[in-house]
Amino acid sequence: MKQLLAVGGLLCLGSGAAWAQGLGNAPYSRIGLGEYNPNVGGVRQAGMGGVGLAAPNAINVNELNPALLCFTNRTTFEAGYNGQYKTIRNAKASNQSGSGTLGYFALAVPLGPKWGAAIGLKPLSSVEYESNIIRPVVGAPAGDIFLEQSRGTGGLSEAYFGQGLLLGKSLSLGATASYVFGTLDEISSATLQQANGVTGDKVVDRIHTNYSDFSFRAGVHYRHKLGNVLFGNVAGVYSFQSDLAGQRSSTQERQDLNGSLTAAPLETSNVRGQVLQPALAQAGLSLDNNKNFSVNLDLSQQQWSKFRNFGTVGEPLRDTWRGGLGGEFTPDPGSVDHYFRRVSYRAGLSLAQLPYQPGGQTLYDRSVSWGFAFPLPSSSALDATTFSLAFTYGQRGNTDVVNTPTGTASNVQESYLKGTFGLTLNNRWFIKRRLQ
Repeated sequence: MKQLLAVGGLLCLGSGAAWAQGLGNAPYSRIGLGEYNPNVGGVRQAGMGGVGLAAPNAINVNELNPALLCFTNRTTFEAGYNGQYKTIRNAKASNQSGSGTLGYFALAVPLGPKWGAAIGLKPLSSVEYESNIIRPVVGAPAGDIFLEQSRGTGGLSEAYFGQGLLLGKSLSLGATASYVFGTLDEISSATLQQANGVTGDKVVDRIHTNYSDFSFRAGVHYRHKLGNVLFGNVAGVYSFQSDLAGQRSSTQERQDLNGSLTAAPLETSNVRGQVLQPALAQAGLSLDNNKNFSVNLDLSQQQWSKFRNFGTVGEPLRDTWRGGLGGEFTPDPGSVDHYFRRVSYRAGLSLAQLPYQPGGQTLYDRSVSWGFAFPLPSSSALDATTFSLAFTYGQRGNTDVVNTPTGTASNVQESYLKGTFGLTLNNRWFIKRRLQ
């Protein structure tokens, strides 16, 4: 955590928009696998605070819980696009950054009356940070400084195939197999700048790591009728712990003031290892009327204290938890005369404990979400198109000053506004045409 606090102390002065990963400048993403994306679904769930483990839906792709794929009744394609604007601050300074990126895509197909499947691609973690730190040189004349710069980019993605099967009338089971892959690039450098204006060569260390392996997720869902119009739903999802295979290469080079090499790059290591991706347990409750509203509560816990990177602990992390409460309401899905009564309105709240613990302090991510789903006026039972919007405003971390072995430093707080635009296409394939 010492390195993180140093970043917090001078607040990551660089970095504008990070179009590749969609984070902007995210200081906490330098720890572990980066800014990890828990299993919180797509644009529908984003508008409800990241909940929906137990909420069946026949319009969107239900990949959040593979057991919900059995409710797929039409071939469904869905894609999401993300944008984000954030302010990063500590006790002394602040800066802003913005970003945009393709979020995810998924395709679900009904394989039978009680059987559905889906394939898709979504981000698993993202790394995007940049910092510039100035330190005095111990034992050197006054005015001599070290300029330390660090930058990280990359992330992991998850390509998955899931299936869900309804057993009887109430119980459904599902499973997802995923191929996790990606790269992380980290660059750190140090330059000696003397008080008399002489600047030494820059020493640059580069670390490039490739990751790839398989992971698995299982889900269960139970639906029960409560009275005449209400249905209660209970669900659970477990993402199993996995060991990602990795290959890491490290090189070192020296550069002059113009960035030209003063010596041939030196490869310092090229090793293979494993990264432990911790297990994630999720549970959800939902109440709906099978027509135009649902209310959902989700809870999750992930064992980040077991995280290991190439056999080492690195920055110590702690187990995390997350809770979300949200719902959606469509005034009249079958309205002909009033379009906005067919629009779905969504809202939700979320609170999560982060795995980072600077100075032993617990950090949280608090957010509020809202969203809308706009069906095209031409939508029918055979062919439908829906445009969805989801927005999340939140804060993660704080600006408290904490004690460290080398003194005191300020934490980093991120205030963010995220937006997701989703496109969902529904169509009934394999229908036998009849002549009238």
